[in-house]
Amino acid sequence: MTDPVAFLQTLIAAQREGETAVQHLVAEAARSLGCTVETVRYNPADVPMVGEFATHHAMAEGERESVVATLKGRGGGRSVIFFAHPDGEPVKGLDRWVHDPFAGTVANGRLHGWGAADDLCGVAMMIEGLRLALEQGARPAGDVILASTPSKRHARGVSALLHGGLKADAAVYCHPAESGVGLREIKAFCLGQLEFRLTVPGRLPDTSEISHIAFAHQADNPVDALMTIVGRLRALAEQRAATLKHPLLERSANLLVSHVGVGQAGVHNRVAPEGVAEGALSLLPGEDMVAVQEAVEEVVRGAAPQARLEWVAGISGAEVPLDSPLYRTVSGAIVAITGHSPHVNPLHTASDIRNPIVQSGIPTVGLGPLAGDLAQNGLHDEWVDVEDYRRAVEVAAAIIDGWCGGN
Repeated sequence: MTDPVAFLQTLIAAQREGETAVQHLVAEAARSLGCTVETVRYNPADVPMVGEFATHHAMAEGERESVVATLKGRGGGRSVIFFAHPDGEPVKGLDRWVHDPFAGTVANGRLHGWGAADDLCGVAMMIEGLRLALEQGARPAGDVILASTPSKRHARGVSALLHGGLKADAAVYCHPAESGVGLREIKAFCLGQLEFRLTVPGRLPDTSEISHIAFAHQADNPVDALMTIVGRLRALAEQRAATLKHPLLERSANLLVSHVGVGQAGVHNRVAPEGVAEGALSLLPGEDMVAVQEAVEEVVRGAAPQARLEWVAGISGAEVPLDSPLYRTVSGAIVAITGHSPHVNPLHTASDIRNPIVQSGIPTVGLGPLAGDLAQNGLHDEWVDVEDYRRAVEVAAAIIDGWCGGN
């Protein structure tokens, strides 16, 4: 068996040169396995949106590149798309790293590197999973498709491929969860979300006095309007939580106000000209996104007609039943390799498993090795557990054998 760690280390080293260098290595590796490789260039803004939206401020800009590698099956078997994203966080803050970010250093059982967990290990896992399956003598009956495609900041790579005609009987998203359990978990459920920004204009009192305290009753303070809006949005969230139920969730609807900005810190006696609040609401799989937006808009209008509500981005939720053939195949592969029966963590939001499900009706689950300290969380020395990564490669090979048909 070829050691899959070496390829992951190679991808980490290439990350220094950027996404294009990583994709070049992926294409080379796939060709060496007998795959037909296609490079697909696209612009995220041109990709049709189904069950989602994003303002141009939230979306990645400029043309991007996906690598799609296909190992044609013998015929008569089920096909599968393995997908992962080669793009990582913008490289910065390297002075905080203990290990060389681009060396793929292994220390205390962990492989460290920039983008190692998010998501170079997923890219390497699908390449090495196919390599292992072929080394073990597998001759898949169904097509095996590997897609290394951008995802971060609404790059929408896999959606571009799906709308371009990519099809399969199932898909597997290769990406570690941040839950700290690695292969003990399968992503088969994810919440959607609506992200919003509220802007409320204030009206200053008609005075040239530097202090507004004596004139506060003559002003419209945006703080008051924001408090009223947030209070009513919380009431809406409670109403939704009381009526929406899902067997996997303790609470099926949430509101998070993540930022409020009014006035200037240290200035205690002046009315602010404007106030801003930002936040998000969760969505259940299958929930009508437009209906939720309309309910929020009605609440905002009733609380403060002068407020401006902007929808920044929206993503639908998605799920795959635990009794589905795909879940049973993936779960069985994990049990066979690890000896542990995995569970579904329903608290993931906006996982990319949603894309094939929502965009094309392709059942999709996600899995990946134990990993942590992700750069996207503001941490350093991002890592992947070496042994769990090796097991993840074996699981990918077992999925190919179990889903696509082996010898």
